[in-house]
Amino acid sequence: MVEALDKGDPRNRVPKRDQVSLLSAPFTGSATPFFQTEYRYAVIDWISPNVAFVNERLSRGARLRTWMVDPSAPSGGMPKLVWDRSLEDRYSDPGTWVYVQDPASDRLVPLRSSDGRYLYLRGNGASAEGERPFVDRFDLTTGKTERLWQSAAPYYEQVLQVVDRDANRIITQRESPTEAPNAFVRDLRSKSLTQITKLGDPAPYFANVKSQLITYTRPDGVKLSATLYLPPGYDKLQGRLPFFFWAYPREFQSADAASQLTGSPYQFKRPGRQNYLMLLMHGYGVLDGPTMPIVGTNGKEPNDSYIDQLVASAQAAVDKIVDMGVADRDRIGIGGHSYGAFMTVNLLAHSDIFRTGIAESGAYNRTLTPFGFQAEPRTYWEAPEIYNAMSPFNYANKINEPVLLIHGQRDDNSGTFPIQSERLFAAIKGNGGNVRYVQLPLEPHGYTARETQRHLLWEYINWLDKYVKNAPPRTTTSATATSPAPK
Repeated sequence: MVEALDKGDPRNRVPKRDQVSLLSAPFTGSATPFFQTEYRYAVIDWISPNVAFVNERLSRGARLRTWMVDPSAPSGGMPKLVWDRSLEDRYSDPGTWVYVQDPASDRLVPLRSSDGRYLYLRGNGASAEGERPFVDRFDLTTGKTERLWQSAAPYYEQVLQVVDRDANRIITQRESPTEAPNAFVRDLRSKSLTQITKLGDPAPYFANVKSQLITYTRPDGVKLSATLYLPPGYDKLQGRLPFFFWAYPREFQSADAASQLTGSPYQFKRPGRQNYLMLLMHGYGVLDGPTMPIVGTNGKEPNDSYIDQLVASAQAAVDKIVDMGVADRDRIGIGGHSYGAFMTVNLLAHSDIFRTGIAESGAYNRTLTPFGFQAEPRTYWEAPEIYNAMSPFNYANKINEPVLLIHGQRDDNSGTFPIQSERLFAAIKGNGGNVRYVQLPLEPHGYTARETQRHLLWEYINWLDKYVKNAPPRTTTSATATSPAPK
């Protein structure tokens, strides 16, 4: 059991935040205090009667501490700090424990070596060269890790499972830009690799699409990245392409963490739930996942400069693909889902970078989420100016680009009830703007029906063909600018 020593209010200053206590079967006696945390208690990973890992998390500082303790000793014995790291730092992520089914209890438990000395970790292996998944072993006597294996170019290979207790063999899923994902058994002793599945390309018509992981820099020095897709058979000699962006912003406490690379240039990409990739078959270029970091600087919260950073990131992405000679600056649209939809409408309200936007299941009036959203720690009453400045609903009269709003009518996400799209539609329409509102019957926050996926693609193509691919030249002064200025 866990007790909040700060009475559940993180603003109270206390030496210890939470207390973890143990209660033995048959659970009729008094609980025995076991461990106290300086940060907020997160979770315990139970390994054995005398080994456990206690995790504590500091949300505002985005930090995570992991302690190795002895549950059989009073107060956890002499706790040993194993990791103390920033949750934002993907490059230092040690990974997660490898679990197996315990036949005695039918529970998932961490896999332990035959001599009991080691546990195993698998992770994404984020790095400046892209993700390189790995498997490590953790020494319970020293608290140190040793790398057993890591994915290497030109493949993206992730660990699905460790086969035996001493990690002599692992099962991986291996892929490349031209080879579909398949499962393999990799023998770490003999270095042999045996393929155990032979799955083909699920979308062979997509095989000639060109993809590239690109990097670029925002004016404030924050490094950004995205995956660039070009249609089959495209050549720059054919001219510049209409483009569609799909993005989702994230908050960070440091510029270094925000600049870290995401994804891998060696992954096999095909349309799945990512309907927007099908636009490549209709003559569009696609910029997938252009990073939109919102960074807190000089002791301020990230959202204190949300709009400025959002516009700067979007402008940097546009400038990059235009400088590469593949994109027509005057024919670019943007879209996103949930917080990505919120981002989309804000970009249309506060800049003239894009010709149109597609916003799925977003929240546009932050006064309707008054107790915080995403990583925003302040309530509406503590920072009304931030909530109002970030609400594109308040700037509906400035949205002069066409907007396609889409929302599931059974959205089960508390921050994005359908009323958000309904009210924004009315606000834009009432101010003379160009907006279409598509309601998806029976759909929750994430759309699932096959009919819905097909309908969405129909909406995308028709909307973007009209307002991006075949859009007339801009009539505003920003049309002739090298970089369209914010409104």
